Formats: sequence, C-alpha cells, structure tokens
Amino acid sequence: MKELADNKDEACVARSLAAEDLRCGDFVAILHETVEWPSFFWSCDAQLLPPSEPIRIVYRPTEGGMPLKVKAICLPFVFVKHPSDQYQTLDVRRHQLVRLTRSYARVAWKALSKGLQHPTSLHC
Repeated sequence: MKELADNKDEACVARSLAAEDLRCGDFVAILHETVEWPSFFWSCDAQLLPPSEPIRIVYRPTEGGMPLKVKAICLPFVFVKHPSDQYQTLDVRRHQLVRLTRSYARVAWKALSKGLQHPTSLHC
C-alpha cells in the first residue's frame, strides 16, 4: 500500500521499518513489543520446554500510534522524544517500529503536547 502524506480524504498507512532505515527526525510509533520470559515461569514443567529456552510473547502496547520523534540512533538503540517532552531509549530488537506520515504525526504531536487526547480519538 502506498503512503499518503497530505491527502485528508484518504486513510494513511504507517510503514514498518527495518532498523537501518531509521533516520534522525523521523516520526515513529511502536507497532508491537516482544517480551521474553524464562520458560520455567511459563509452565513449571521441564518436559515441555527446556529451562534455558525463553518464551517470547509479542503484544501491542496500549499507547500504539503515539508519535515518537527520533533524536539519536546507535543500533540497536534508538533515542526518542515523546510529545510530553520525556525521552526514552528503545531497543529495536524488542520493539517493531513504524514510520508515521508527517501529517498524522504533526496533528497527534500537537494535540498530545497540549495534553488533549490520544491520537486514536482525534477526529478529522
């Protein structure tokens, strides 16, 4: 699907990114996060899974669509800024990032920096 930047009549699609495609100044969001747990936490049964093998769980964070501005990159780490002026380091081995369209990111960033509402509830 093609990414639409400024056409307000059509829906836009966030594009998944490979880590090497990230650039400073990009607006990104976390699509999903992978968490690893020791297998003995999962079932307490050594016959099902070896204790040294981690269980990987992929989940979608509740703040999906939250625009994050890339400030610095040193792979596998990406330093990002939240609209609330907080900073965070993401590990791209755990976080699948998507590039947001500039139009979506601007609207969401402005609303969230003022403390209005979550971008998924913004109306066009």
